[in-house]
Amino acid sequence: MTKEVETLKETVKDMLIQSTKDLIHNIEFIDLLCRLGVSYHFEMEIYEQLNFIFTHMVPSVIEQNDYNLYETALVFRILRQHGLKMSSDVFLKFKNNQGEFEKSLTNDVKGILSLYEATFLGVRGEDILDEALLFTRKHLETLSKSEDSLIPNLQKKHIKNALFCSFHQNVNRVEARQYISLYEEDDESRNETLLKFAKLDFNRLQSLYKEELGLLSRWWKELNLVENLSHIRDRIVECYFWAVGSQFQPQFGVSRIFMAKYTAITTVVDDTYDSFAQLDQLHHFTAAIQRGRVDPSDELPEYMKDILKALFDLHKEAETDGRNYFVKEAFKKLVRCELLEKKWFEDGYNPPLNEYLDNASITISTLVYPAASFIGMKDMVQVQEYIWLQNNSKIEEIINSFSRLNDDIEDDMYNEVSCIKCYMKEHDVSTEEAMEEIQKMAKNRWKDINEEYMKLSSVSRILLNFFLNESRALCFLYKLGDSFTNPLNMKDNIASLFLHKLPF
Repeated sequence: MTKEVETLKETVKDMLIQSTKDLIHNIEFIDLLCRLGVSYHFEMEIYEQLNFIFTHMVPSVIEQNDYNLYETALVFRILRQHGLKMSSDVFLKFKNNQGEFEKSLTNDVKGILSLYEATFLGVRGEDILDEALLFTRKHLETLSKSEDSLIPNLQKKHIKNALFCSFHQNVNRVEARQYISLYEEDDESRNETLLKFAKLDFNRLQSLYKEELGLLSRWWKELNLVENLSHIRDRIVECYFWAVGSQFQPQFGVSRIFMAKYTAITTVVDDTYDSFAQLDQLHHFTAAIQRGRVDPSDELPEYMKDILKALFDLHKEAETDGRNYFVKEAFKKLVRCELLEKKWFEDGYNPPLNEYLDNASITISTLVYPAASFIGMKDMVQVQEYIWLQNNSKIEEIINSFSRLNDDIEDDMYNEVSCIKCYMKEHDVSTEEAMEEIQKMAKNRWKDINEEYMKLSSVSRILLNFFLNESRALCFLYKLGDSFTNPLNMKDNIASLFLHKLPF
C-alpha cells in the first residue's frame, strides 16, 4: 500500500501545483486534501502556497474581485486553519444597512454552509463571526430537516455532519473517514485518482494503528491492573483513540504509544483519587510519586504499589535523551492537584471558580499528554522548542482549562465539586444560569486556542498542531456526553477507524 501511495502522491502533487493557476481552485483543492485526510503529505507545498496568497493577494485580491459568500468564507477558513489570520471584515459586504446578514443569503446553501464552517475559526471580539454562527446555524438546522427535493441528499449529509461537528473541531481521521465516503457519492465532481489515493492512505494508516493497538493491548493486559482493581476504567482503546486524534501521521507512532500508555495510567490514578482510596493513603501515594520510588516506610496497600510499579516502569521505558523529565514533572504536578481536590471533597469545601479552575485544569490530565507525546518527537522537535513553548505561551494553560470546562459540563451531576457548582455558589445563581455561563467560557477558550495558534507562527508547527488536535479530540469525545467514561457512544467511530477497511 505504501508503494502505491507514494506513486499516486506524485500525481496528486502535480494536481496541487496545477491548481495554483486560479486562487479559488487552489483553495478548494487544498480544502479537499484536508478533508480527505491526505494534506499531511504536502504540508510544505500547501503552506508555501497559502503564505504567498496571504502575503501578496489578501486583502487586495479579495476586495477587488466580487467573490461570493462561499468563496470568501472558504478562503478565510483555509488561511486561518493554517495559522494565517485573515481579517473577518471580509464578511461585512454580506450585511445590509441595518447591520444584519442579507436575507437573500439563505437561498445560497453552499455559501451558508461555508460561512458556518468559517465561524469556528473566530477569536474574541469578532462579533461578526458570532452573529454569522447564529445566522447560519438556524438556517442549516432548518435545511437538515427539510423535505425539499431541491436540496440534494448529499448536501444534506454534509450539513448534518457539520452541525454535529464542524471540520475545524473534528478529529482528522473521523473527518477523513466520513468525507471519503461522501466524496465517493459525488458522481459529478469526484476525481478517481484522488479518491483512490485517499482510500489507500486511510487503509494504510489503519493497518499501522492496528499494529500499535495490538502492542498497547498486550502491554495493558500484562499489567493486570484491570483484573486486580475493580474501581478503574478499562479504556486502553479509548486512550489510543485520543492519541490518534492528537497525532495521526505515521511518523508519530512512538508518540501515540507513549501518550496512550500515560493516558491509561493517569486514568487509573484519577479513578483511585476520585472514588476509591482513603485520604491518608493518598498522602503516602502522592509522596512516593514525588520521590519517584516506594520507601519501605510507606504505608501503602498492595494495589497502590502495583499502580506505582506500573508508573515507574513506564517512566523507565520512556528514558530517552532526558525527555521523560517533562512527563515525570507533569505527573508529579497532576497528583499534587489530585490530592488537593480530594482534600476539598473530604472537607466539604466548594472553592471559588478561579481557585477551582487553577487546580482542576491540571487534574484533567492534559498537562501529562503533550509531555508524554514529546518523548516520541526525537529528531523532529528540539528540547529547547518545547521548553520555550511551555514558558512563553498560554496555549497549554488555555487547553487545560478548556478541557476541564467541557468535562464538567458533561459530568457535573457526578462530581461533588465542579465548575458548575462553584459558579452557582459564588454567584448565587441556578444550575441553568451557571451552565450557560460555563458553556460561554468554554467557547471563549476555543477562541483563545485559535488566537494562540495564529499568533505563534514562528513556533514548531508539530507542537502547535499537537495542542490543536488534542483539543479537537476532546471536543469530539464530549459531543455525545463523556464518551471516554461511556465508550459505547463512540463504538461506531472506533470500529470505522480501527477495524473496517474502506472498500475499493
